[in-house]
Parts: sequence; structure tokens; C-alpha cells
Amino acid sequence: MLYTPPPVDPKAPPVRINLLSDTQTKPTPAMREAMARAEVGDEQVGDDPTVNALCERVAELMGKEAAVYMPSGTMCNVTATLVHCRPGDEILAHETAHIIAREGGAHAAIGGFQVTQLKGPDGQFTPETFRKALHPRTRYQPPQTVVSVEQTANIGGGTIWKKAALDEIVAIAKQHGLVTHMDGARLLNATVASGISPRDMTAGWDSAWIDFSKGLGAPIGGVLAGTRAFIDAVWQWKQRLGGSMRQAGICAAACIYALDHHVERLADDHANARALARGLSQIAGIEVQEPETNLVFFKPDGAGIAGDKMVAALRQRGVTLAMMDGRIRACTHLDVNANQVEETIGYVREIVRGA
Repeated sequence: MLYTPPPVDPKAPPVRINLLSDTQTKPTPAMREAMARAEVGDEQVGDDPTVNALCERVAELMGKEAAVYMPSGTMCNVTATLVHCRPGDEILAHETAHIIAREGGAHAAIGGFQVTQLKGPDGQFTPETFRKALHPRTRYQPPQTVVSVEQTANIGGGTIWKKAALDEIVAIAKQHGLVTHMDGARLLNATVASGISPRDMTAGWDSAWIDFSKGLGAPIGGVLAGTRAFIDAVWQWKQRLGGSMRQAGICAAACIYALDHHVERLADDHANARALARGLSQIAGIEVQEPETNLVFFKPDGAGIAGDKMVAALRQRGVTLAMMDGRIRACTHLDVNANQVEETIGYVREIVRGA
């Protein structure tokens, strides 16, 4: 089996500390109660009041004209590029961006788009790198249509694109006639950590979205925002791709609950990530990237153990993490507390001693 998720190993110990991803969060009891009480309708014909309320709220939050609720962040990205581009068009993004590395080639397979990979440290390209990648309009090269950034930059270490850089990229894009798209998978992590509002962070970006199924703790969905005309066109692709839902207010209620209760608490995840990084860095031979948000990337090779061996050893202790881009990634979220962070550090120290 190449693509089907493997079954859970029945012999593996139960997971007690889940640092695999913030997508592993479970709805809290209060969120489940909000979902159970949700007023619903048929989202596909526009009469689900909870979905409509969520979309209106996110559009206002990001200073956009309209928004649409989607089953996943990947669908937010794919439908956005399907609206912005035509087959043969070129999208510019960082070489580690989610649209390149984690979406199954959807932009090429469905849209026929070419994605040009821009280099830069920590998952980010500079405005100058972007400028140098632009070329004159000519029949010999694909039309450059979209520039995309990922906030925060996942494989870059959960780093935050600085507002000044975002503004400069927007200015360059507009000067050269490109559309701007922000992959907001962890956008609210960036806004909480930086103190910059979502409206200001996404100012000038033609399309942007928020993922609710990561650190915000909802079970399903993202909300994509932009102009009314853009969202209207997105709806056509949402229908084509099977993303139009029925009584989706049950899930949208979880997203509204998250906006009310789980945004400011993202700071707790950032604090736990810093504590994890600090503890790991005190173990000889462990190389740790200082976290800016809730992602901690580290390499234990200098301590005499390969990353995959460390991940396997931790799994046997009930701790799950991921190998990503040749490093171990630990992701803090609302189901990981400070005591579990300290317990994980202790396990790593124990494994290193036995290496």
C-alpha cells in the first residue's frame, strides 16, 4: 500500500504525549457542547446560520469582503490558485512551502500550474529574491500570476514572516501585476506571537485563510477570505471538488468556539515550545532551532543517535513526534501541557545516555 494510511500497530504502547502535530488536537468538552447546540441548515444552499456567522466573522477579522468555509486548508490553497491562475501559469513560493511539499502535486495535477521554488533560510524568501525571480512577460515563459507565502513557515521551523517583508512582497507583486496569496495554516500563531492583528498581517494580500484544525483545536476546516468576486469564483471550485457541505454548522460551531476561547491561549503553546527547546538544548549534542511559535525542530545526531532512531525510541515510551526535512519536529498544542514537555525532555536525555 503506497497511499493508504497504515493501520495503528496494536503492539505499540498507547500514545501519552502527542507532539506529532497540532492537527492531533481533540475538541474540548466545551467545544463539543457548542457543536451539539449549533443551529444548522444546508450550507450548500446558503442557509446554515452558523456557517454564515463564521464566514462573516473571519472576513471581518482579516479585513476582507467575504469568506468561505472549507473542509481543509489544502482545499483553501488549491481553490485559491484555481481561481487566481489559468493552466500554464506560474506560482512563486518558497521551496519548502506546503503547496509544493505537502499537497500531493494538486496545483499541477488539477490546475496545470508551474510552481517556481524560491530559496531562503527558515522557510522564507526575501523580497529581493522574489524580485530577482520575476521576468518580463514573453511568450517563451509561463505567465507569473501568483506569489504565495506560508504564515507561519512550517518546515522553516514555525518562523513568522515579518510584516515589513510581507508589505514589500505585496508592493513588488502589485508593481508587476501578480496576485498575492497567504497560506494561513498557523496564521493566528503568528499574530499572537507578534502582537500584530490578523487584519494588519493580511493587509494587501488578495486571498488568505485561517486553519481551525491545528492549534485552534477544531476537528475540521479552514476559512478562506478575499473579495466577494474571488469568493464567488471559489464557490464554483468548492462545488466541483466536493467541498460543498450540508449541515456544516455543527463543525463551524467548533471554529466559532475556537475564536472565542482558543486564540489567546496559543501563547501557552509557544511558551511550552520554548521550554522544550531550552531543555533539549541543554543535552550535549542536541542541535535545536530556537522556536518562534509552537514548532520545535531538533537534530540528535551530535549526541550519537540518528533522528529516526530517536523518534522510534520515544514512541516506545508513549511519545510521538515526526521526522520532517531531515530533522525531528515536535509540535505543542492545547493537548500538551508543561509537565508533558518536561517528561519528554527527560526521555530524550535518557535515550541519549543509552546511545
